[in-house]
Amino acid sequence: MRTLRFHEYGSPLEVVRLDDAEIPEPGPGRVRIVVEACGLNPADWALCTGLFAGDLPRGIGLEVSGIVDAIGPGVTGVEIGDAVLGPAPFRGPTAGASDRAVLERWFPRPPGLEPVAAAALPMAVETAHHALAGLGVPARADGSTVLVHGAGTTVGYAAVQMVLRRGARVVATAGKTYTDALRAMGALVTEYGDGMAERVRELAGGDVDLALDTAPPGTALPEVVRTVAEPRNVLTITDFAAARELGVRLQFDENAPQDGNHVLGEYARLAAAGEFEVPIARVFPLADWRAAAELGLSGHARGKLVLRLA
Repeated sequence: MRTLRFHEYGSPLEVVRLDDAEIPEPGPGRVRIVVEACGLNPADWALCTGLFAGDLPRGIGLEVSGIVDAIGPGVTGVEIGDAVLGPAPFRGPTAGASDRAVLERWFPRPPGLEPVAAAALPMAVETAHHALAGLGVPARADGSTVLVHGAGTTVGYAAVQMVLRRGARVVATAGKTYTDALRAMGALVTEYGDGMAERVRELAGGDVDLALDTAPPGTALPEVVRTVAEPRNVLTITDFAAARELGVRLQFDENAPQDGNHVLGEYARLAAAGEFEVPIARVFPLADWRAAAELGLSGHARGKLVLRLA
């Protein structure tokens, strides 16, 4: 089968290649799918440079949708031919950017949710959900004001929708690409750059209660801190170096309840109903993976990049 993977660590464009590999078999508690679409993420390129280093070769592609074609021992509640989506394990010789992928966790793909849209969900949904749990945004946040810095990222865009669904007021920072869409959801939006903290506080009528930073590192975390009463009211999922200097919380330092095993299925149903989305920038055939990688590594994708395999 076709698979994207690397045999040594280094620059993604230098080490990733489209290989032919053996079709994996699902072990106990796992299923195998015919991959229809695979989302690409910054984490894929970080794996190539040594994140979570381990045995090589190593596959890339951390989120997929497809059709179940084999079921491992002990699996119940799913049948061959079922449409599913989920995160793809990445520690083996192949991962999600392959003709076949083995999943440890999966969720039904609701009717009406296309494979590409389904493959865009797992990383953004689960990352945003756990970040909001770590930040302490309650299930009902009526009366609270939450800042989402970097609302034009896929995680930030997902987080805005989640916070609004909890009843909180959202102030979002974003570039021009998604400003209109964020305002249509009900968020108050301002741009990045000089004076961001003052603009946020003006929109909020004072300090915001909590702030989530999903923007790339180096994009104004000190400004975000100026929008809250104390730095501990901010959580970042990206700018770890600045966070330690500023007293900001880090997602991976938090001991928030990891109650998100259900959440991807819930948001897949909302997406199928047109009530939730992760914005998709472009879709590429697997053979054009290099163009997708170049766009992703440029930092200017402005939405999810997805590989279509079937």
